[in-house]
Amino acid sequence: MELAVQVGRRLRELRHAEGLSLSELARRSKIGKGTLSELESGQRNPTLETLYALTTALKAPLSAVLSTTAVHNEISGNAVKATLTERYEDAAAITETYRVRIRAGTVQESAAHTSGAAEHIIVLGGTARVGELSAPLLIGPGQHGSWAADVPHLYCAPSGDVDAVLVVRYPLGPPAEHQ
Repeated sequence: MELAVQVGRRLRELRHAEGLSLSELARRSKIGKGTLSELESGQRNPTLETLYALTTALKAPLSAVLSTTAVHNEISGNAVKATLTERYEDAAAITETYRVRIRAGTVQESAAHTSGAAEHIIVLGGTARVGELSAPLLIGPGQHGSWAADVPHLYCAPSGDVDAVLVVRYPLGPPAEHQ
């Protein structure tokens, strides 16, 4: 199944499950109603930034609209290309694993994800500047870092492409249980 059609179907299902109108989801995600309609109908290819805005507004992880079994499960944004490789869910959290490439000389600022979300990266090649906007980390090959993802954060490749493994963890349950 083509990525745009699969993603559109899942977005529509999630929106209906939340009882939201197209207009309300567009308002909450700050994505135009026309764009959202085209995405849901599979007529428009989604960007990574758009999908994060929509899934965050739906209180769902990105993997809720992607598949680890699809042939085309790669999603790109202005700076980051990500391929979902694993989704694990238990009573405590949903954990996603992505193979990512951050393009040289680019910066992606990501909006806050759902409460308690955290990201962890292992850099395979290149040097990345990642993490919370107020205190980004500089991480080189073979190094790793973690940051809160429920605040705005960034991905940057200041001097060449960066290849990495990214793990995003979305705790389930009330915030007091996120520890």
